[in-house]
Amino acid sequence: MLAVLRLCLLPAVRLYLLGLRVLLGQLCGRPVRLSVMPRQDGRVAIVTGGGKGIGYEVVRHMARLGMHVIIVEFMKLDLASLQSVHQFVTNFKDRNLQLNILVNNAGIMLVPEGRTEDGFERHFGINYLGHFLLTWLLLDILKDSGKCGRVSRVVNVSSTAHCIGEIQLSDLNSRQYYSAHAAYCQSKLAQLLFSSHLHQELQNPGSPLTSCAVDPGMVDTALYRHLWTPICWAQGAVARLLFRTPAEGAATVLHAALSPDLEGECGGGYWANGQRQITIPPTFDPQLQLDLWKTSLQLLGLQ
Repeated sequence: MLAVLRLCLLPAVRLYLLGLRVLLGQLCGRPVRLSVMPRQDGRVAIVTGGGKGIGYEVVRHMARLGMHVIIVEFMKLDLASLQSVHQFVTNFKDRNLQLNILVNNAGIMLVPEGRTEDGFERHFGINYLGHFLLTWLLLDILKDSGKCGRVSRVVNVSSTAHCIGEIQLSDLNSRQYYSAHAAYCQSKLAQLLFSSHLHQELQNPGSPLTSCAVDPGMVDTALYRHLWTPICWAQGAVARLLFRTPAEGAATVLHAALSPDLEGECGGGYWANGQRQITIPPTFDPQLQLDLWKTSLQLLGLQ
């Protein structure tokens, strides 16, 4: 019983306390402002979850700058289905377009226990594995589309919740004990480990592609609809006062995706509040990065 409480209740308490700390930081800090970005005429981006919330604001701003944006909701992709990811990439490649920016934005949070079509825990499968596979299958186009002085970029939208996440390599699918809070935090930490390892893999001189992770902050979107019921009730009122708007949440994502200051060796890293930040030590653990990378390839049948 004590083990169950520790594994299920403690992650929830830690996540809500972390959320309170983030809210206080947003209340005391300055709103994130996006600087003027250069025109993006002739360039192509894919944004998952681009039909609403942060993703919609990212798409809207990119389109204003002249970029051709593929909104994943309108070009069918179900991140809970590996077959759907493969089919999406096949359909995209058939269009013979370049690809300069991939924003892995779509995600779920605190959903009830369930499995994807391929048997993966839903947070791990949708937030992490689906995007891992999507990125992997598009790497060749991203590399071919980048060039010195204007590299291609992969931007993974993560969360401060990664700070309290733990990677359980022996139980990535949370089969021993299920906590939606722990599963969500694990998926967000996995995104950072993947982003960091991918960036390191790409760092040859003159590499045409970079990878980074972004925390947009606590943003007033539908992501929070699965909070514990009393907290969900309170969240509606609090969000209007303390949460960032989707446009404010999109600012750091757009900076990471478009800023000329992040070309080449200046790219990569973890971004929050519009700035590059140092995060928890496990994120920089090369062995953990490699172990998760290899395990992910095995789970996806890529080696």
